[in-house]
Formats: sequence, C-alpha cells, structure tokens
Amino acid sequence: MKKVITYGTFDLLHQGHINLLRRAKALGDWLIVGVTTDNFDLERGKMNTCGNVMERIEAVKATGLVDQVIIEEYKGQKIDDIRKYGVDIFAIGSDWTGYFDYLKEFCEVVYLPRTEGISSTQLRQERPTVRIGVIGTGSIASRFVPEAAFVNSNAIVAAYNPDPQAAQAYCTRFGIPTVAHSPEELYAACDAVYIASPHYTHYEYARQALMAEKHVLCEIPFVFNVREAEELFDLADRKGLVLMPAHKTAWCPAYGHLFTLLKSGVIGEIAEVNASVTTLTDEHSEKLDSQRLGGSMNENGCFPLLPILQLLGTGYRNINFYSKMKNDVDMYTKAVFRFDHAVASFQVGLGVKTEGNMVISGTKGYVYVPAPWWKTDYFEVRYEDQNKNKKYFYPFAGEGLRYEIKEFVSCVLEGRTLQSKLTRKEILTMTRVQEQYLQGENVYKI
Repeated sequence: MKKVITYGTFDLLHQGHINLLRRAKALGDWLIVGVTTDNFDLERGKMNTCGNVMERIEAVKATGLVDQVIIEEYKGQKIDDIRKYGVDIFAIGSDWTGYFDYLKEFCEVVYLPRTEGISSTQLRQERPTVRIGVIGTGSIASRFVPEAAFVNSNAIVAAYNPDPQAAQAYCTRFGIPTVAHSPEELYAACDAVYIASPHYTHYEYARQALMAEKHVLCEIPFVFNVREAEELFDLADRKGLVLMPAHKTAWCPAYGHLFTLLKSGVIGEIAEVNASVTTLTDEHSEKLDSQRLGGSMNENGCFPLLPILQLLGTGYRNINFYSKMKNDVDMYTKAVFRFDHAVASFQVGLGVKTEGNMVISGTKGYVYVPAPWWKTDYFEVRYEDQNKNKKYFYPFAGEGLRYEIKEFVSCVLEGRTLQSKLTRKEILTMTRVQEQYLQGENVYKI
C-alpha cells in the first residue's frame, strides 16, 4: 500500500483545497491529512484562521477524500509522522515549491499544482470588514491599533476623546480617518466600539454604544456594579450584539493550555491558587485618583480573579481584603478567599512591589507560572519526584491584544454573542468582588 500525506490549516474549505486533496489521493492508496492545531497556527503567526481545529477536521472528513486525519501540533512533526506512518509520498501545494525538499531524505516529495484564482487568504480578504471606533486614546488604546493590524477583517475607522486635541493626535499618529467630536459621531462611523476610556466611564459608553446597535469590546475592569453589568448584558442579548470584556489573559494561548491541563487533573485536586500583580506607579497618576475609582484593587484585581474563579468556581464562601492605604486609595491589597474545598489569595499593588508570579497547588503537584504570569509564554508543572517535572512553552505575540481582537472580530462576523473562554457568570462574579471591595465589605485597612 502506497501512503500519501499532506498538511494544511484547511480553514474556509474551498474548491482549491478539494482539488489538492483529490490530486494527493491519486498519488497512492491511502491519504493521510494533517490539520494544524489552533495554537500551532498562532505560533506560526496565523492570527486569521477561521474555525477551530475540530471544525476544520470535520470539514476535511466531509470531503470523502481522506482515509486518515491527524493533528499537526509542532514544528518538525512532519518528519516524525512520515516515519511513524510509513509514508511514501509527501504532497503539498506548488506555492511551497522547494521549501520541503529537506523531506526527500525520508520520502518522495511532490509539489501539486494550485487551483488558480482561489485561496483561503483571498476568501478571508473578501469577508466583511468590522469597522471599529475607539473611545479613549490613552496608553492601552495606543497598543490596540498596532495589534489590530495583525487580525484580518477589521479596520479602525474613528476615534473619540473628550479632549479634541488628544483625539486628533491619536488619529494622526495611526492614520485613522475620522476624528469624532462626539460619541454619536463615532457610532455613526462604525459597526463596533472598543472602549479604552477611564474605568469609571465604561458603563455609560457601553450602554450608549449598545443602544446605538454597536458591538462592544470594553477594557477591564468592565464595570464596578453587578446591576449595571447585568443591565448591559441583558441589553446586548436583546439586541443580538457582542459584549466582550477585553481580558487579554483569557485568550492568551499559554493560559488556555494551563487551564485545560489543570482541569484534566494533572496536579490532582486543586487546593490553592495564589497570584500577584503589582506595578510601581507615579503617585500623581490617574490610576491612584480616589475620585476616579483609582487604586490597586480597581486597577489590577481583575487579572488574578480570572484564574481563581475559573479554576475554583464562582461560588466562593467569603472573602477578606487587607489594604495598605494612602490618600484614600489602596496602594496594595491582599485578598483571601474561602471556597468549600480550596482557598485562594491574590496580591495587587501600585505602590508596593512583589514577585508577579502565580502558584497553583494540588494534591499531586503544583504549577509555577513566572512573572508576568498574566502574559506568560511559559509555565512549569512540578512534582515531588522532580524527574516528572515538565516545562511548557507557548507563543505570546506582541502586546497580546491580538488574541482578544481576533475573538471579538470572529464573534461579530459569525454572529456569536457568547464567548467560550470568559463566561457571563465569571464576569459578573469578578464585578461582584470589586463591588464588595468598593462597599467596604470585609475590608481591613492597614
């Protein structure tokens, strides 16, 4: 039996893919197709893949041309697969001519003619474009535009800041065509809104945008009041719009793998989660303005809340806060949770510095994620027997915003109003924790 193998992402499966599979099939008796995983695509810089790996596998199977489907997860796997499956011919499209000649040492390499006039890249470019307007032009908004450039099917078309000069400077810097002089002018120019304004303004801008029938990507912290958060989600649901908090860690490839590993029981039952996020900040910064919801808890609390609530659940029994105060804001806060079968704690600071790592302890071992854990590309699983320890490396490209932007744009284009990696219940619980703190519930000032 002559075995043939080929590989691809196979997103937006089209006639060109089918022709390639048919030509590859004709070369032998058994066709093996390797479909790349989502994270391998991200590692290779492919931010615009449409459909997850299981959807793409099912599309390949549905062609009826494939005898066996495997998953490609890492660079160099092709050699391993050729040896493992006893492959006689490696086949790939002619746009790769010469690139895979190194495989000739292991099998015959055939470059198949491409179908002219059609490609996944072309189809992606022909997809509708989500026109995004930016509200707020500060530091995080300045990172948003360059990151959005790595994601297809979006265009930054307008920006608004109550300070017209700041808005003009931002638009000039990034080549944005419309300087909006009011939120209404911005809404008229776009399909979706990215809110990067000061935290205390999020609710009103998000509500206005949803009322104007615009999808919303809102920076974290989302809002500080559970009633307001529920109102916004209900409004988005009624209008069929996407409302997504921009928690970049939730869509970080390394964090996604960490979450699935821990849920699979790799360290046994989780007994404790501890995470720290601290950054030394100028005392005159708006981040420490008590009149604008400044302070360590409001600024950084949403980051450690993500792993705590996702790994241990949203049903905590109680929580105590211990805050070092100055000028009516917390320069440093430690929070301690009690769950039915675990405990958790976190440290956040703007005027106190700690090691910004995360440790998750279990009955069989523990996970160590080095600083800055919220944008990590590396973590370790450690055991009593050090010979069993394992290190994991994943990509974290640029500022990391491109992952959340990709998810947001995909949700808008595909009509998905629910995000799988950060649920409404988790967001509402994060909001409730921050609301408890603002109301002084179990807050001990030092």
